[in-house]
Amino acid sequence: MKKLFYLFLCITMVVNTAGFAQSVQFKKYDIKKQRLLIKMTGVYIYSISQGNIDIDSAMVLACSTNKVPLALSYDEDFNYGPSFPGSEMIDNHKIAEAKGIIKKSSGIDQIRLLLKLGSYYIFKPGNNQKDLQQALPFIKQAIKISKTEGKLKWQQQSTILLAIYYFQSGNVLQCQKLLAQNVQIARRQSDKNILAFALENQATYLLDTDPEKEKILQEAQSLYKILGEKTKEIEMLTKLVSLHFWSGNLQLAKEGSIDAYSFLKKINFKHTHYIASTIAFIDIYEKNQKEALQYALDGVKTMEETEDFGMADNFYLRLAAIYNQLGYVKESLVLYKKSIDIGQKFSIGKSWYKSFLSYCSGLTQLGRYKEALDYLEKTTKQYPPDNLFDKILIANTAAACYQNLNDVKNVERNYKIIDQYSSQITSPQTALDISKIYAEMALFYASIGQKVKAEQYQQKVLQTTSKYKISFNYPIFQLAEFKIDSLSGDYVSAIKKYQKFKFSNDSITNNSKRKEIEELRFKFETTQKEQNIKTLQVQTSLQKSRLEKSELKNKLSIGLLLLSLIILGLLYKFYKVKLKSHTKLQIKEREINLKNQNLQHLLNEKEWLMKEIHHRVKNNLQTVISLLNSQSEYVNDDLALSTIKSSQHRIHAMSLIHQKLYMHENISTINISQYINELIDYLKDAFHLKQQINFKIAIESLDLDVAQAIPLGLIINEAVTNSIKYAFPDQQHGNISISLSSCNDRQYLLTIQDNGIGISAENQKKNNSFGMTLMQGLSQDLEGVFSIRNSNGTLLQLYVDKTILDKEKLSDVPF
Repeated sequence: MKKLFYLFLCITMVVNTAGFAQSVQFKKYDIKKQRLLIKMTGVYIYSISQGNIDIDSAMVLACSTNKVPLALSYDEDFNYGPSFPGSEMIDNHKIAEAKGIIKKSSGIDQIRLLLKLGSYYIFKPGNNQKDLQQALPFIKQAIKISKTEGKLKWQQQSTILLAIYYFQSGNVLQCQKLLAQNVQIARRQSDKNILAFALENQATYLLDTDPEKEKILQEAQSLYKILGEKTKEIEMLTKLVSLHFWSGNLQLAKEGSIDAYSFLKKINFKHTHYIASTIAFIDIYEKNQKEALQYALDGVKTMEETEDFGMADNFYLRLAAIYNQLGYVKESLVLYKKSIDIGQKFSIGKSWYKSFLSYCSGLTQLGRYKEALDYLEKTTKQYPPDNLFDKILIANTAAACYQNLNDVKNVERNYKIIDQYSSQITSPQTALDISKIYAEMALFYASIGQKVKAEQYQQKVLQTTSKYKISFNYPIFQLAEFKIDSLSGDYVSAIKKYQKFKFSNDSITNNSKRKEIEELRFKFETTQKEQNIKTLQVQTSLQKSRLEKSELKNKLSIGLLLLSLIILGLLYKFYKVKLKSHTKLQIKEREINLKNQNLQHLLNEKEWLMKEIHHRVKNNLQTVISLLNSQSEYVNDDLALSTIKSSQHRIHAMSLIHQKLYMHENISTINISQYINELIDYLKDAFHLKQQINFKIAIESLDLDVAQAIPLGLIINEAVTNSIKYAFPDQQHGNISISLSSCNDRQYLLTIQDNGIGISAENQKKNNSFGMTLMQGLSQDLEGVFSIRNSNGTLLQLYVDKTILDKEKLSDVPF
């Protein structure tokens, strides 16, 4: 057996390094078999948790281990056939988007979407009342629409989901009432599928202690059998197995498990290890070591073949328990440790906690009491128990260690912990283990002569097993009863109890069974040897492949190293060339910067000279104006005096331009709008107009060079001067408007107009006056079209082509 054990351990060592994910076999199943696997896994997790989690939480874990959406565990009757709008959004948790298309959907698709949204919140992990409240509006809307559509199937689906809502909210009676009504409605129809589904849900949400639950499940199973729904038939069968198991009817549980096991084989369902493990557990309890070993080994084998490692720790726990029961304590410790290691790394449940406690018990069996206590303390500190049942099991394990150390005080201290919690958690799922613990407590007190306490725990065993209808055939309890009867002096009863104990205990080492077990071991060992040879061949092939890859990697590494050296050499050479080029560039850059500085200096000097020239031109023009002003003091002729004044105005118009150029930073252009406004201000002051004439000036903001500005300024000066002098005789009031604007894409229009007396017919004929000649000549310089006529006064218009200023041609600007 030891040889077999170590061979088996080598074969399965790979599980230590494997996680769990969606296996290849899972992907091969159709949707019905996938759902069956999820349900079987969920029921198994729920069973081994012994009431620590509810069935919905178990389904969450089942979906997690198989990497599928949680919806797969509950949406089979409204998520079939072609996908409906919004389904994938919910699977991907895009709930807001799914809600957004409710109004866009209609009919059955809308009902399916509402049901899936409601289910999303109801079956969401945890027990959040806010989630439940969010589910309710979707369910009610689905009920309303299904009634409007007159679809019985969808009314049933919606009602069932509402019942589940009440169950999750804690209103169990309302849940059961709705489900019972649903069954009654279904019975009045001729659709067996609807009735089977209604019965299935009614049974699911009945307590295991309800006597009607078994009948309802059996009826649902029969209907599914008639309908040919094999996966659903098996699902009902597994639920019946769970019900029989926890109600204490192990014989029916085993028979149902064997039927389910055979059924799964017939439909080519590979994941039989959950059923095999259940059968192994029952056989362990009933001391059927041969069958227990057979199913435990089969469970581990199919678990590995299907790569379903989510509950691997529990399957190794089963096998370890059988080895321990057969007396192979050391070998069982190795398997318990393997279960612990896998469970701590990968398990979706916490069944490894039982393996850890069993490991401590195994150390105690080998007399390593101190080591067992140290390991117990270390592990519980690192992984504290998260439920009362585990606290009870820890206390019982510690008590067993202290009992062997004859430390009665610490034994009783741990027994008090058991008493404190046991009454709070005793249920169909925990009753068997609690009864075993009470039996061990009864034996302890009987062994130290405390008859009263021993009888108290004896009664607790009898009460618990009777209440939960458990067939209790535990050798420890039989030994405890023998000792209690001996203390009471009832030796006849004591002898009977002792004989019963010996019979149960000796059955473990029955020679006939030993022979059968060894035959099974031999067959299994042969199979494992063949598998081991294949495994070694594969490992040899893999090792050879690894060596070849290693040699290739070495060659590639050397090649890459040489290539790296060449690249480094080239990079260094490139760096030196680049450094040399960079040095040359820096020298060249310094030269360019120096030249730029010199050019900037020359440019600054040129600008300064240009400003100085403009300043001097302006001063010279002012000198001319002053000379003309002095000359006018010695002139008595009015015509000559007027001519001098006109010349002064014209010179000032030019002087003003040069003044603005040297005072402004931009020495190449002048803002014509500012210039004209200043020119008009000068003329108003020169003619002492005050408020006699009102000027309206609308000049577009333009920057003109000197060659454009001087002719334009002289024309404006000439026209405005004539209007001031001749348009308004006898100090008449009037208006003069001046505008310069773009009249089209190609031309500017200068307009000067007054509302005076206009030009006389005689003057219109005589257009050879100096002023008129000057304006016409300046217009030609601007390549413009000049016109003057009467139009409610005098109207002067000058059309000038648009030009682009060329700031680089400053040297061509006339002074």
